[in-house]
Amino acid sequence: MSPLARRALLLAPLGLLAVGGTAMYVLLERMRTDDFDPRRVPSVLVGKTVPDFALDGQPGLPGFTRADLAAPGRPVLLNFFASWCLPCVAEAPQLMALQRRGVAIFGIAYKDKAEATEVFLKRHGNPFARIGRDPEGRAGMEFGLYGVPETYFIDGAGIVRARWAGALTDALVSGSIDPLLKKYA
Repeated sequence: MSPLARRALLLAPLGLLAVGGTAMYVLLERMRTDDFDPRRVPSVLVGKTVPDFALDGQPGLPGFTRADLAAPGRPVLLNFFASWCLPCVAEAPQLMALQRRGVAIFGIAYKDKAEATEVFLKRHGNPFARIGRDPEGRAGMEFGLYGVPETYFIDGAGIVRARWAGALTDALVSGSIDPLLKKYA
């Protein structure tokens, strides 16, 4: 083995250590400045209008369309949920609390049976002003849904301002949703 190859072999671990150390420093710095959220998954919809869709409602109830989300002229939360989703059960109290505060919340029952959705809402509460049914997941595809639950903040003009994948928590509501409600009220 040549001296140059031997030197490169000895320095390779130092190079890997430097790259790993830099990555760790960047991660810790982002965590320190609250710029790191491991649950954040980027959405191409943020800053754009709500995609076009039309959904039927639960049996006997009206569904809703894209136009209905901008019709209130005030912010709306759009929540994809399902009766078979355990994190959806965990976030139900946060959605009910937001509804009691007067926040308009529209729900989309994603790949769920109407009867199962009805049982879920009776058991965990119904915070939704309107509920659309998405049994085949077509609206979910239009939104780029990663899974349920997933919540979108839509301003009064129908522009998606934020998206959260996973269950809403008290910390997320107070740290992210409340400031957006104040900003776009």
